[in-house]
Amino acid sequence: MTTDTVDPTVCPAPVRRPVMTQEWRDLASVHFPYPPDVVARVLPPGLEVDTFADRAWVGILPFSMRRIAAPGLPPVPWLGSFAEVNVRTYVVRDGVPGVWFCSLDVDRLLPAVVARLTYRIPYCWGRTTHVRTGDRLETRVDRRWPGGDAARARLEVRMGAPLSEPSDLDVFLSARWGLFSTAPRGRLRYAPVDHPSWPLRAATLERCDETLIRAAGFPDPTGEPHVLASDGVPVRIGLPRRA
Repeated sequence: MTTDTVDPTVCPAPVRRPVMTQEWRDLASVHFPYPPDVVARVLPPGLEVDTFADRAWVGILPFSMRRIAAPGLPPVPWLGSFAEVNVRTYVVRDGVPGVWFCSLDVDRLLPAVVARLTYRIPYCWGRTTHVRTGDRLETRVDRRWPGGDAARARLEVRMGAPLSEPSDLDVFLSARWGLFSTAPRGRLRYAPVDHPSWPLRAATLERCDETLIRAAGFPDPTGEPHVLASDGVPVRIGLPRRA
């Protein structure tokens, strides 16, 4: 995953003119392996599954969104800070890797609607909490829109020691510098993302009771989860463009 000249944990093309800044704090990363053909079924035309060791990966990532702002302006009060829990997988188009979001649960209805209309990302609204107490991260989701109460989650992750040398899989799952979404008439868009290298920690999954992955169109996971945590990073997001 690494070479003598390229560090995959460093953004290769920093965002020059961000349209949004924010912070992702107290993150848990819980990923499950899947056959690539299973993941390919949920992707739109034009995207291919990005694999590691011939396996696709589907993740649940809870974190605390903080300080959403436009460049040069103060953070948006109240609406700019909330818990988010996303279900995601990893894709590639024309050699460009990125994230494909299957769902993103938040407890703020207005940001969910705005994100769906602007970035065309499948935000969902309901009761969503993510709390850090010492080294413990506790997450709860009870989705209300869209789809009623068909999706829920109860997760508990214990944060461990910092990782001085992340594994190749750790890097594959965390070093992602853009996201794909669909535009009208099925066209694909790509939005670049810029942030420092993740300060990754070892982590232990102590509870995982969820239906978010099934609601995203996947079968229930059966493999051993890969679990990480992080104190978080500041983030800059660029303007979406046609992929």
